[in-house]
Amino acid sequence: MTPSDPLDTSAASAAFPDDFVWGVATSAFQIEGASAEDGKGASIWDDFCRQPGVIADGSDGRTACEHYHRWPSDLDLIANLGVDAYRFSVSWPRVRPGGGGAWNEKGLDFYDRLVDGLLQRGVTPYLTLNHWDLPSELQAQGGWAHRDTVHRFVEYACGMAERLGDRVASITTHNEPWVVAMLGHDSGIFAPGVRDRATAMQVSHHLLLSHGLALQALRQSGCRSQLGIVLNLSPVQPATSSPEDQARARLEDGLLLRWYMDPLFKGAYPADVLAFLGADAPRMEAGDLAAMAAPLDFLGVNYYTRAVVSADGSWDKRRSGFELTDMDWEVYPQGLTELLVRLHHDYPVPPMFVTENGGAFKDGYTDGRVHDADRTRYIAQHIAAVGEALRQGVPMAGYMVWSLLDNFEWASGYEKRFGIVHVDYATQQRTLKDSARWYREFLQRCQAARDVNALAGAGV
Repeated sequence: MTPSDPLDTSAASAAFPDDFVWGVATSAFQIEGASAEDGKGASIWDDFCRQPGVIADGSDGRTACEHYHRWPSDLDLIANLGVDAYRFSVSWPRVRPGGGGAWNEKGLDFYDRLVDGLLQRGVTPYLTLNHWDLPSELQAQGGWAHRDTVHRFVEYACGMAERLGDRVASITTHNEPWVVAMLGHDSGIFAPGVRDRATAMQVSHHLLLSHGLALQALRQSGCRSQLGIVLNLSPVQPATSSPEDQARARLEDGLLLRWYMDPLFKGAYPADVLAFLGADAPRMEAGDLAAMAAPLDFLGVNYYTRAVVSADGSWDKRRSGFELTDMDWEVYPQGLTELLVRLHHDYPVPPMFVTENGGAFKDGYTDGRVHDADRTRYIAQHIAAVGEALRQGVPMAGYMVWSLLDNFEWASGYEKRFGIVHVDYATQQRTLKDSARWYREFLQRCQAARDVNALAGAGV
């Protein structure tokens, strides 16, 4: 099923079933801009960007890609690619500025127009509730470290489902809770910039708990959308076969993957990680673990690279022989197959989506074209890796490229470009990169195969 040439769209497109969902993805803070317009409240990322030195280029998300104002032409661009689906996030402080309390009708109207605009163009909306931009007012009350935020999130989830649930195919509770917990509250390199391991683990618990309670509340309310969560996952490999490196890899796998997958699918945190954390383990109440294990309609997996660890920290990826992206991440597509097969083997997973996958590379803009052969190759190789997982029996439901647009790349600012569409930040001009053109051609072949199969099924 994996084509010998990953850029051969005719071979790659034949690997996927007719109902496989193809899409592109973005997040609100990274593209919307309009950070203080039409009643939008501040988020922790608005606050974080004002701290000196935390964003590589000193930038912020106030303008980003101006998607808040340019959304009709951006939706035209999405439809022109021929994708089935668009995964986007709602800005919590845009629709409910205080995190609780009054709703902002102008913010809600924006997402009404966005969802309706997608449907009018034949693109299915996939909604994410929390892509990291927690309202500042909730952070002032303790943020995700405070149990009350769990309940404010459930209210927010129910409000958005009441508003949009009749038109979106799926609702994702959280995007990458590991990032919120560990980068936001352990290392502190992401918003809100806290550096405390015990706080980080409490945050991870509250994120998972709010996910489970939200799923329960949404189902009780009669929400018809498919419900799930998106995790950032990677295979964690020891640098050598030494017992020390293998033990370290096991622990890191526990902190990255099993800490989130085990509660979702086994109703418990991994015992070895709890023992490692000791006094830093989260405080729980009766019923928390049962709520966190609420059944999922789908699992989203964000994959970019593998993790290789050594006990002494001596492993150097630059000597591994693999290409590195502009984020200094290895290009390791076989890790995606390995990861998906492992999840299917170790857990009773529902249908899975690759909800983010892509590469940051330095693009060359020449004569109105952006030539990004490295990104095109990256996407093609990872699509082939998903095809191989399908061949091995993994229940894969879809694949979404990260990202539709070059955008505000968090602590990297605007220096790193993941988009298959180039954005000139000075003029906001959008230009399809070669990777977008390749993806469009690939999807055209997928659609042609669907049409042939439909005719065959109809006996024509």
